[in-house]
Amino acid sequence: MANTSSAKKAVRKIARRTAVNRARRSQLRTQVRKVEEAIASGDAATAAAVLKSVAPVVMRAAQHGVIHKNTASRKVSRLTARVKALSA
Repeated sequence: MANTSSAKKAVRKIARRTAVNRARRSQLRTQVRKVEEAIASGDAATAAAVLKSVAPVVMRAAQHGVIHKNTASRKVSRLTARVKALSA
């Protein structure tokens, strides 16, 4: 248990930051799932529209440090490739 006042403050800050990151990660997973469901439905137009709205959410998560920048790029790239293959 934290004994000093600075350690207690650090615990409070970490708890707040953890809650924010958990919410952002949850939103990220939900958005990616929407794209995957659109791909699974087989509708290329819907999947492309959903992907267009999801890509900024993924990159924003990387900006905030929830996921690594390369991970975000890889996710967007793979989803884009799957949507493109669906329309071809």
